[in-house]
Order: sequence, then C-alpha cells, then structure tokens
Amino acid sequence: MNNAEIINKTVQFVKTTLQGAEGGHDWFHMERVWKNSKLIAKNENVDLFIVELGALLHDIADSKFHNGDENIGPKMSRAFLENLNLDESIILHIENIIKNISYKNSLESNTNKFRSKELDVIQDADRLDAIGAIGIARAFNYGGFKNREIHNPTIEPKLQQSKEEYKNSPAPTI
Repeated sequence: MNNAEIINKTVQFVKTTLQGAEGGHDWFHMERVWKNSKLIAKNENVDLFIVELGALLHDIADSKFHNGDENIGPKMSRAFLENLNLDESIILHIENIIKNISYKNSLESNTNKFRSKELDVIQDADRLDAIGAIGIARAFNYGGFKNREIHNPTIEPKLQQSKEEYKNSPAPTI
C-alpha cells in the first residue's frame, strides 16, 4: 500500500471514529488541522507522511472525552497503524505525537519530553484552530459540553496553572 492509500484509509478511519463527536473535536477539526499542517510543512524540513498521519490522528480519542485516559488515543492509533503494516518507527513517532500534542502537556516542565519537527508543525496547526472565530466557537462548544458557565465575573482567570490544575479546572468558558 502506498502513502496516498494509507492517508485515504486514515481519513476514512477518522471520519468513522469521530462520527457524532463533540463539535470542537470532530472530523472537521481534524481536517482543518490536517490542511494547516500540510501548509506549514511546506516551509519546514519534515516528513510529510508523519505530519499527515499525526495531524489526522492527533485527537482520535482525546482524553477529555475518555475519563482522562491519556493512553486510549495512542493505543487506538497504534492498533490502526499496525493493521496497515506500517514500520514500527512510524507508529512510535505517531504515538509520541499524540501523547505530546495537547496544550495541557506543554504546562509540564519535563525536559525529557518527546520533541520532533513533525510534532511542532501539527501543534502549531492545532493551536491555529484554537484562535479566531473557529477557536471561539470551539471554546463555547466545549464549555457547553462540560456544562460550564459561559461567564462568571466573580471568578478571576488563572494565568499560571499546572497540568493537573488545568485539566481539573471548573472555570467558566470566559
């Protein structure tokens, strides 16, 4: 199977898996991140195949929607990629991208964290999808999904948070 066929199979897998997902983390989010990742990658010295797979699979089973289980996404991706008979080095790279993509993981000061140019490209594309009109809509959609207040003027924003504080914050959307 060539890379284009693998990407097409991955697109179908993601569309099927995320059918009915929360609107801010659905197929359309994955597609926007995928497209932006490809645009960013044009100006970087990266493995485009890794970038495309990582972008398509980066939120395949986001821990926010799986009781905080940060392993389900990497495991699900590994199983899918193994079925495509991909090389172990590619599978491991994609697993590491998924494990390290989220904003909350950037709050940890672990110097042994996985880094790669491919992760950087996908992370930039993912964060671009968190700003502007789409980003605002995604924030409100997620806040509604979590049944959070839209705004509460008695709760001050907390600018410096640990990963655990960020993950468990009951703060309003704005």
